[in-house]
Amino acid sequence: MDFSAQAREVVIGPGPHYFGWSQRHSLATPSRPRNNPAGAESNTATERTGPMNAPAIISRPPLNPFDVSDNALYTENRWREPFAQLRREMPLSYREDSPYGPYWSAVTHDLIQAIELDHGAFSSDDKLGNITISNVVGGGDFPNFIAMDPPRHTEQRKVVQPAFNPSEMARREAEIRTRTKALFDALPVGETFDWVDRVSVELTIGMLAILFDFPWEDRRKLKRWSDIAGDVSPDYEGKIEAFNLEMMDMLMSFDALLEAKRAQPPSGDLLSLMIHSQAMGNLTPIERVANIALLIVGGNDTTRNSMSGFIEACQLYPEQFARLRSDHSLIPNAAQEAIRWQSPVTHMRRTCTRDVEIAGQQLRQGDKVVMWYISANRDENVFPDAERFDVGRENARRHLAFGHGIHRCVGARLAEIQLAVLFEEILKRDIRVDLAGEPTRLASCFLHGFTEMPVVIRGV
Repeated sequence: MDFSAQAREVVIGPGPHYFGWSQRHSLATPSRPRNNPAGAESNTATERTGPMNAPAIISRPPLNPFDVSDNALYTENRWREPFAQLRREMPLSYREDSPYGPYWSAVTHDLIQAIELDHGAFSSDDKLGNITISNVVGGGDFPNFIAMDPPRHTEQRKVVQPAFNPSEMARREAEIRTRTKALFDALPVGETFDWVDRVSVELTIGMLAILFDFPWEDRRKLKRWSDIAGDVSPDYEGKIEAFNLEMMDMLMSFDALLEAKRAQPPSGDLLSLMIHSQAMGNLTPIERVANIALLIVGGNDTTRNSMSGFIEACQLYPEQFARLRSDHSLIPNAAQEAIRWQSPVTHMRRTCTRDVEIAGQQLRQGDKVVMWYISANRDENVFPDAERFDVGRENARRHLAFGHGIHRCVGARLAEIQLAVLFEEILKRDIRVDLAGEPTRLASCFLHGFTEMPVVIRGV
C-alpha cells in the first residue's frame, strides 16, 4: 500500500496525533439544551427516581466554571485550585464551552476508577472518539490498542506484554544502570545545563531505542516523533503538513526495521514480538504507525516528565530529599510518589456507548467523559496532605498516573525501574540537583511536563 497516498487522502487534521488521525467528524455531543432556564437559581435542581435511598439524578448537571482543558492552567502552573474546588463541589461536572467542545469532567479517585472499570459503558474506541479530549475522531484512521475495547484491545496488548515481563525487566535494569552511570559521568558539575534534554530525554529515548532495537545514532528521531504524536491541541492550522511528513518518515523507518525482524527468528524486542504475532503481524500502514506512535509516546513522555518532576519536588521539599538520602530503602516508594506527584498524563477520555447514570448524573450516548488523573492523584480522601511530596507516603502506589483496569500502562514497571535507578545514581554520588531558573512547562492539557529545566549539580 502507498502510505503517502493514503495519508494524503485521510489526514486532514493533526489532532491528538497518535490517537485521532482525521478531523472528518465532530465529537460534540448531540444537540440538546444544557443551560439552566432563565432565572434558575441553581445548577443542581434534582428529580429523584427509583428507591428513596438511590442517588438523586441531576436534571440539570452541575456546570463546571473552569475550562480545565486550557493549556494556560498548566504552563502557568495554576491547575491545583480549580481541581480542588471541583473535587469539593462537583466530582462529575459538565463544561458546555471549550476549544474541544462540551465535555464531562471526572476529578475524584473513586469516580475515575469506576469509569475505567466499566469499559462497556465508557469506551476507548477511536471510532467513537478515542482517548483524549480532542474533538478529532479517528473513524478507524489511526487505531492502536489503547484506543480499542475488548476483544481487539486484549489481543493486541498481549502481543507486547512479554517485552515487559519480570525476566525482561531484570535484564533491562542492568542496562539502565549502565547507561545512567555513563550519563552522570559526563554531566558537568557546577555549571548550568538543561535537565530535561541532557537527562530526562536522553535516558528515556535511549531506553526506547533499546526496546525497539532502533539505530542508536538515530535515537533522537524518537523524541521528535513523540513530541509530534503526543500533541493534543485545538489549533490544527499550520501543523498538518509537518505532521504528515513526520509520520510518514516514522513509518518508513520502522517498516524497514519490521521487515528485517520478519526475516529473523523471533526475539524479545518489541518489533520482533509485533511482526511475528498473529494479532499484529499484518497490520495496515495506518495501524502500524498508530501503534508505534503509541509505544513511543507511552515509553517516553511519561517517564521523562516524572524524572523532571522529581527534581522540582526535591527543590520544593528539600527535607524529603534529605530523608531519601538518609534512607535508601525508600527509593522504590519515592519513585511511586514522584509519579503520583507529577502525574505525567493529565487526562484520559472515554465516550459513552449508551445512556448511563453515574455519580447521580445522567449521561447520554456519545457524551465525552474526561478523567483528570492529575486531580485524582491530589484527592485528599485517598492521599492525606496530597500536595505534599512525601517519599514515605504509605499508599503512594495507589496513584492513577498509569491508568486503571484493562488500560493500565503496559510499561509501568519499566518506568518505575528507570526512576528508581536515577534516584539511586544521584544519591550514590552525594550530589544534589538544584534548579537554576524557572522551568518551562509543556503547553498541553494531555501530558503534564516540562520543555526545559535549568539546573546545577552541586555536592551535598
